[in-house]
Amino acid sequence: MPISIAITGASGLSYALRLLEYLVFSKKQVYITCSPAAYIVADMELQQKWLGNPSKLAEQFTKQFNAEPDQIRVYGYSDWSAPMASGTAKIDAMVVCPCTSGCIAAIANGNSDNLIERGADVMIKENRPLILVHRETPLSAIHLENLLKLARLGVCILPANPGFYHQPTQISDMIDFVVARILDQLKIDHDLLPAWGQS
Repeated sequence: MPISIAITGASGLSYALRLLEYLVFSKKQVYITCSPAAYIVADMELQQKWLGNPSKLAEQFTKQFNAEPDQIRVYGYSDWSAPMASGTAKIDAMVVCPCTSGCIAAIANGNSDNLIERGADVMIKENRPLILVHRETPLSAIHLENLLKLARLGVCILPANPGFYHQPTQISDMIDFVVARILDQLKIDHDLLPAWGQS
C-alpha cells in the first residue's frame, strides 16, 4: 500500500528528500503533500525551486529520484479529493517529516484544516501508523503536552535527533541516521545504518 509523506515548513527538508529517495528505491508508492511554508524552506535550505502545481512537482521529484511513472503522486495542500483525506483509501502509513510544533498542535486537537492535518487525523482514527518527525527546539510545556497527547494515542514521536555513535563524518551521515529510524518504524529494510551490535 502507498506511504504518505507530509512536508511542513520546519527546518530539515533534507530528511524528507532522503526518505523519499529510499522509498522510491524500495519500490514503494508515495503520496506527498507540502505545506506552503515547505516551498519557502526548500528554497532557503536546499536552493531548490519547487513547482507549485502538484503534477509538476510530481514530475520534478520523479526525475530527481529516477522514480517509475506514477510512483510519486503529489496532492495540493487543500485537495480534499486526495486519498489521504479518507479512511477508505488504503494507505500503509503516514510520515510528517519534518514536522513543526504548529502542525503537531493542530493534529493533537483534531483541526483537520488542510490535507496534512486531515491525513494525520485519518491515520489516528483508523489506527494506522503515523510518524511525526519533530524538528524544533527548545520545547515549551505546550509542545510537550501535545506530544504526550499524541503518544498516548499511539502516534510515533520521532524527533530528528541524529546520534553520533556511528561516527558520522559528513552531514549526509547524520541525515541517514534519522531516516534509518523512520524506515525502522515503517518496517522497511535498509542499509543506511547497521543495527546496534551488528556493525
